[in-house]
Amino acid sequence: MASNGDLKGVLVERLENAGVLNELRARIRAELLLAMDGKESKPPALSNENLLINELIRDYFVFNRYHSSCSVLVAEAGQPREPLDRDFLCRELRISPDQSAKPLCGR
Repeated sequence: MASNGDLKGVLVERLENAGVLNELRARIRAELLLAMDGKESKPPALSNENLLINELIRDYFVFNRYHSSCSVLVAEAGQPREPLDRDFLCRELRISPDQSAKPLCGR
């Protein structure tokens, strides 16, 4: 039978490989920063412009696999959990859509 230490190691490894552990750490970090600033954890209302800008930043983070940074951005900025559709983003920003895997801000 596996020990608790062995089970913990396997669990940590699986969560890290899935990117979940870094997201949890980033979320905790964001909440701690908000708590230390004395602010409530509810992010400010987003303007449409800021929503689009943040989505460009999110797209860049996802492209470069900056999952922790992306998680903090979503938590602190109050972005929707699911990213906006890339085609919608292209139309709104008047960027010509292509099917490449490049981030939108690099076009």
